[in-house]
Parts: sequence; C-alpha cells; structure tokens
Amino acid sequence: MSQFKYQTRGKIMSQIDELHRIELETLKVIIDICNRHQIKYMLIGGTLLGAIRHNGFIPWDDDVDLGMTRENYDKFARIAPLEFQRSHYFMQTADTDPNFAFSYMKILDTNTYIEEKNNVNDARKGIFIDIFPFDLVPRQPEIRSAVYNRFKINDTAILLRLGYNVIKTPFRRDAREKSLDLFLSVAKLKERREKIMRLYDNEPFHHYKNYASQYAYDKEVLSQAELTELTTHRFENLEVSIPKHYDRILTRMYGDYMQLPPEKDRISKHIDIVIINGKVIN
Repeated sequence: MSQFKYQTRGKIMSQIDELHRIELETLKVIIDICNRHQIKYMLIGGTLLGAIRHNGFIPWDDDVDLGMTRENYDKFARIAPLEFQRSHYFMQTADTDPNFAFSYMKILDTNTYIEEKNNVNDARKGIFIDIFPFDLVPRQPEIRSAVYNRFKINDTAILLRLGYNVIKTPFRRDAREKSLDLFLSVAKLKERREKIMRLYDNEPFHHYKNYASQYAYDKEVLSQAELTELTTHRFENLEVSIPKHYDRILTRMYGDYMQLPPEKDRISKHIDIVIINGKVIN
C-alpha cells in the first residue's frame, strides 16, 4: 500500500489497510469489466488526488470515487449485473435497492459490512466503490442554478422519506414499517430526479456536471476535454484511467493539491464499523 503512514484519531491502521485492500480488489474487477466492454471511466475527487499525490490511496481516505459520462455509466449499469452473477458483488442503485436514496451507484462487496459515520439508513451495506454519472449542462449560470435547485429538491425529499439520518433516534421509522405507498412515492421522486439529471442528454453542450458532487457546483463541472481525454496512471499496483487534464481539475477543486492538509485533518471521514467475512476489523 501507500508509503505514507498516519494514525487516524485512535483508529489503528489495520482497519484502513483492510478497507483499502478490499477496495483495490473491487476496483480491479470494475476496471476489468470496463476494459473488456470498452467502457470509459476515470478516477475523480479524492481518489484522483491520491493517484497524483500518493500514487495510490490518500492514506487516511476511506472511499474510492469513479466518474463516467452518462453514456458509459448506462452501459456499465446494463452489463455489471450480468458480470456480478455468481460473485460477491452487488450493483446498488436507486432501482436495485428500494432503500438506497442516492442518484449514483455503489459497487458493494457482499462479503463485508460497514456502518458509516453520520449516515443512518436502511440500504444494503458493504465496503463499496462509488461510480458517478456526469451529465450535460448548459453554459448559462442561471439555467444551471435553476435545474440544480430542482434536482436538490427531489434529492432531499428522497433522503427524508427513506429515513436517512445523521444519528439513530428513537423516533426513526423501522425499515419494516415502511409502506408500499411510501416506496411508490419515492420511486416517482427518483424517476423525476433522473429526468432532471438527463434533461440535456441530446443537446450539443460541452460541459458536464456530477450532480451528486459534495463540492461547490462549479468545482466539479468538467469540459468535454477534461472528461473525455484520458491517460493512465499508477494507483497502488494498478494502472488506472485518469483525466489527461488532471492538474486543471485538481487545482480547481483543491488549490495547491500537492500540499498535505494539517495533521488534525488527516482523518477517515466515512467509515466507522468494518466487518469482513464475519470478523470485526478494528
């Protein structure tokens, strides 16, 4: 694994190392599917930053993010379930898991179980890799803002109706208490959200947005060249696809991205409890 070693606020490194090991195995499977079916993908966000700054994982980062154009994302979504038959992987989307609220997919290792920090929900859980679709958006800021606001209204409604919470509370509805009517209403919201994201599928635009991005809107709007012109780079023991214009993208997102953050900020942000093959990893 990475040459960088840090302690993460009381968590011994074996947990993050095991997370990285499973994520790397999953990433290898995803890359194999993409290569065999001519599906283009790329590292994005902190995973791209890790590839450039560390030649692998950011030592304290506990997830992996990939991006695809909508066309490639849809192709992967059609093929992956067939590839995962008789395997221990599950493609989790708003359609394949009714309790899953997000607008992107996760590839779960079903031999594992996790609990995330500040994210209580009833969706299936396991060590995962996130795959985000990038959708076409117009150039005009006022139109972008209006469409994004519509997306966020529906996205937030889905999260609330499916009971996504920061912490467990005694008032939170048990998964078994959710009615068919609730799932039907959520399905309509999911369909509406998807249509908003795909609104400009057939337009001759040249900019793409990751609607589910955790960053400020413009930080993860990519030009056609930034999204489609790819190269390869080392990530741990793998050769992976990254944007050719990674410097421009990372500078926009992080500023001086080669500068390490203060030591107090070198903490894992997502994962709390990890179970692999029935064994709790501390």
